[in-house]
Amino acid sequence: MRCFATCGRGIETLLANELRDLGARDVEPGRGGVHFAGDLALLYKANLLLRTAIRVLRPILTCPVTSADELYDAVQGVDWSEYMTPEHTLAVDCNVRDSQITHSKYAALRTKDAICDQFVARSGRRPSVDVEEPMVGLNLHIYRDEAVLSLESSGESLHKRGYRPILTKAPLNESLAAALVLLSGWKGETPFIDPLCGSGTLPIEATWLAIRRPPGLTRKRFGFQGWMDFDIQLWTELRDEARRGVLKETRATIAGRDIRRDAIRFAIERPGWGT
Repeated sequence: MRCFATCGRGIETLLANELRDLGARDVEPGRGGVHFAGDLALLYKANLLLRTAIRVLRPILTCPVTSADELYDAVQGVDWSEYMTPEHTLAVDCNVRDSQITHSKYAALRTKDAICDQFVARSGRRPSVDVEEPMVGLNLHIYRDEAVLSLESSGESLHKRGYRPILTKAPLNESLAAALVLLSGWKGETPFIDPLCGSGTLPIEATWLAIRRPPGLTRKRFGFQGWMDFDIQLWTELRDEARRGVLKETRATIAGRDIRRDAIRFAIERPGWGT
């Protein structure tokens, strides 16, 4: 299975190293992400364990397109009964750049229409759209007239760990914070001090790294859980194994400080400092 994990620009090498550590094959850093290969277990572990990734995508269609009609025809060429049923809900997220197709929302609409029209032609029924929490999420990326349509395995962005109940002013992205910690070479054996910690994202990410806590451990839902081939037993085994590997305490002091008392108060009150 070929996949693509997205990340912030400039940290592709860090993400590639994470994927190799998980046992991914054919790891190839690209532009804003990393291509890799693996089985279903690796896809699950990538979502659960990767610290610098934003999303993990499973491409199912790659083709040249110069118009919305060409896109519609290409999407119609996929046998969608392999990925969903009329009882499923779906949503299509799209971004386009440097292409003759310039309207991302219209491209997403034509993709959705192609899928639903195929189901109507075959069975007289069609999947419904749920933009908030679809059972099958799709990601459409069109760049220089090449379209890549992927199954969205992550659902909500992986940088959302669950310990930020509200957004502070200019918050540091959690995946970027993890990347900064990894880039520093810190291994959890020496003290970690952030003198300008704000709401505590860097110290929390350092703590989770030090105690080997997976960033997706307490996440309520991943996108792949709505797929037809979702293996709940495999997923439960992988999640339980990851939970057993979490350490009870750090080996060195991890601390943060800031001149703003409200930032310190918010950092203390937010979950994430322990297991």
